[in-house]
This record gives sequence, C-alpha cells and structure tokens, in this order.
Amino acid sequence: MGVNLRDLIPPEAREETDLRGLRGRIIALDAYNMLYQFLAAIRQPDGTPLMDRQGRVTSHLSGLFYRTINMAEHGVKPVYVFDGIPPEMKKAELARRMRTKEEAERKLEEARRLGKREEARKYAMQAARLTKDMVEEAKRLLDAMGIPWVQAPSEGEAQAAYIARKGDAWAAGSQDYDSLLFGAPRLVRNLAITGRRKLPGRDVYVEVKPEIIYLDRLLKALGITREQLIVIGILIGTDYNPGGIPGFGPKTALRHVLTYKDPEKALRAVAHRSGGYDLFAIYNYFLNPDVTDDYKIEFRAPDEKAIYRILVEEHDFNPERVRRAVERLKKAYREHLRAKHAGLDAWFG
Repeated sequence: MGVNLRDLIPPEAREETDLRGLRGRIIALDAYNMLYQFLAAIRQPDGTPLMDRQGRVTSHLSGLFYRTINMAEHGVKPVYVFDGIPPEMKKAELARRMRTKEEAERKLEEARRLGKREEARKYAMQAARLTKDMVEEAKRLLDAMGIPWVQAPSEGEAQAAYIARKGDAWAAGSQDYDSLLFGAPRLVRNLAITGRRKLPGRDVYVEVKPEIIYLDRLLKALGITREQLIVIGILIGTDYNPGGIPGFGPKTALRHVLTYKDPEKALRAVAHRSGGYDLFAIYNYFLNPDVTDDYKIEFRAPDEKAIYRILVEEHDFNPERVRRAVERLKKAYREHLRAKHAGLDAWFG
C-alpha cells in the first residue's frame, strides 16, 4: 500500500516523461512492487494469470522479461532491488494484506460461479500472490539477462532510495511514494505500466507515461523538510501504522507540521491517538532504515541459452518470440547497457 502523498505533490515537483527521457539513467526499482504489478496486470480476460503446462503462474516472468527489454531498448538501466526481512512493525500491515487477499479470493470464486467476468478479473488482480519460488525465478531470469539485482536486508524501497542517495542510481522506481520518505532524490513511477491501459471497471483507455517526482522540489514547494515529510506520512498512514492518525488527511497533516515546525513536537502532539503504534520508532526507521553497501551494479551480456532454458524449456514460452526478444536485449546491451562506472554513469550516462 505505502504512504499516499499524491494529493500533496504540486505540478512543479512532478514531471511527465517517456522512456526516452530516462535514457542513460540507472533506476533502482522496487522489485516486489514491479512483480506485483506484472502479476496483477498480465492476465487473461477472465482474470486468469498466464500459466505454463504444469499450472505454474508465469505472468511475473513475462512482465519482467519483456518490460525490462523495453526499458533497455530505450536506454533505461534497471536495477531490481528485492525485499529482505520486513521490520517487526510492519506485521499489522502484512496481516491486513493477507486478509484482503483471502477476501478477494472468496469474491473471485463467487464471481466466476455467477459468470461475472469483469468482477472476476478485478478480484483476481486483488488476490495476486508473490511466492518465494516466483521471487527466486525472477532473480534467475535477471541473472540470465545480465540485469543486476540487489538483495535488501529489509525493505526494498529503503534500499533503492539509499542506492539513489549514494549516486549509484539516478532515481528509485516504484508506484508507492515511500522512497521519498526514505530520502530518494527522485522517484520514477509508472515504469511497470507504461502504455495504453484500461481503467478498472470502465471501457475507457488512457495513456500512462512515466512520471518523475523530485524530492527537493516537493520540499521547497511545501515549505518543509524531509523530516516533516516523514511526519506527514505517519499522520496519513504508512505500512507501519495503517490508517494513520484519525482526522488527518494530506492537507491537515501539512498544516499540522507547519504549525508545530519541529517534527518531534508534531508527533508528540498526536501520540495519544496513535492506536498503539510507536510513532517515534516509525519516524526513526524512515531516517535510519536497515540497508546495505554490499551490492554491485554491473550489466552483463545476456546468456541466451540460460534465458531459453528458463522461459522456453521450463515454462513453455513461445520459442520464436523469446528468440526475437533476446536479440533485442543483446542489441540494447551493446548500445546502452555497457557502462564504465555505475556511479558516474547514473549521473552522466
């Protein structure tokens, strides 16, 4: 879910672009966020995910393979950052998500029984689950493609933000806004869903383009610090205190931090309404998350045989389509992905 800052982000802090506008940029992507989007979006009309002959879901592999190649062809250099062990204070949110998926699965079966195709698709998307096996398959595929990935000790978004803050990536990439609270200088959204997309429940299609949100412009426009932005996130609700503080929306949260000025005073003023959550622990986690320097960003030539083995032999992908896609990836590697130095390339590539 993440923190929803959309209503607070003014036009001057956001910039619509396209993949060509991100050419040469290394983007540290929240891998779980991307894979969940692929699982939700890449489905049959009735909501059934793509599967191989053994009934194993392959939507995540299809999205990862073809979307990554599409980014690489435009000169975007993706680095996938995988979640590690979630912090203890995220347990309530994870339990809530599990209940939501279980309810969606129940409604999915009912919709299918009644022949309600559109409803079935909606609930199938909500019920999507990312398993450990799917994550390991994704890492194997990325290795075969020569695309780097990083294992975060805890939250992938925190690690992606850290990589961007260090200058080893130009931006973090996710649909959620948490990367900004973790200090990413830039956040790129919509990379998994760029293109023509159908609006949920409506026969209407819209063009979805990548969007860059600049942290410094956001803070300047709102007249706040990053620490105050974290407090705003806590007031409206994060993964660590779902629901936030009663009575606070984005605008009232902004007024609150501007009134109190000092972030800790702003938190103390509402601590008695926290619903049992330790607001200061959440605040400190956003400032000092569990991250690692133990990573290497290196793009390698794709291993065509390994890709073929994973997708075609193990998961029944169309051989000719995979072959054509690999040729595109090899060309993208030659023209765009080879880099002299990850840090310098992130800024000047």
